[in-house]
Amino acid sequence: MGLFCVVGAIIAGGSPMVFVHIPSMLIVVGGMLASTLIHFSLKQVLSIMPVIKKTLFYKLPTQNELVQDMVDYSAVCRRDGALALEKELATVDDPFLLQAMRMIVDGQEDEKIEDALDNEIRYLQERHSDGKKIMEFMGAAGPAFGMIGTLIGLVAMLQNLSDPAGLGAGMAVALITTFYGALLANLLFIPLAGKLGIRSKQESFIREMILQGVIGISRGESPTAVRERMQAFMSATKREEFKPSQEAKKAAILAAA
Repeated sequence: MGLFCVVGAIIAGGSPMVFVHIPSMLIVVGGMLASTLIHFSLKQVLSIMPVIKKTLFYKLPTQNELVQDMVDYSAVCRRDGALALEKELATVDDPFLLQAMRMIVDGQEDEKIEDALDNEIRYLQERHSDGKKIMEFMGAAGPAFGMIGTLIGLVAMLQNLSDPAGLGAGMAVALITTFYGALLANLLFIPLAGKLGIRSKQESFIREMILQGVIGISRGESPTAVRERMQAFMSATKREEFKPSQEAKKAAILAAA
């Protein structure tokens, strides 16, 4: 939508080809990438691509769906034992939850499970933090190199003051680099950095919920206790929306009996 608005405004102005200038693109994009690679390692820069892809396209489970799944797993574990959860692994898509479930099936102690999952959450936050810093740096470097390109164009223009007819065209070319830098920063890199920060908090929050549910299952707590553990992270409205499945209801009745 943003590109449509910008390109539409350019076309409406009647001279779209004026905004296509290869040297200006090289100054902005090349300078921005070079400064980013000086500031960060090549490995760090390349590692942000999967993070960006996940930020844009990965769909986090809803809180109620997650609570429902964990309550069902708790019901199965309480009724048939931890080994019965191995059959449920084929339906688990989230790598973090899959790792947690495997640790329960393997019979690992609560403390080891909690330590391992805490480390996973911390490393996730660090990876996302690095990606956010790179995006923010590129968002700042783009306009800076746009200004550098403008200065280069102005110097070249001022050397030809003897040709007044060419001053307008020279000024237009000089300003295009600022346009490129501002567009990349404000339509791409700064919004991506902000979105990555928000998604990182959301994913960390979901994983904290999973951690609490897994600890409850590992300790043999009832489905109701597991649900209450996880619903501590939820608002009162979302708690009211939760409806236990038939599997969880049966397990609750058996536990009460």
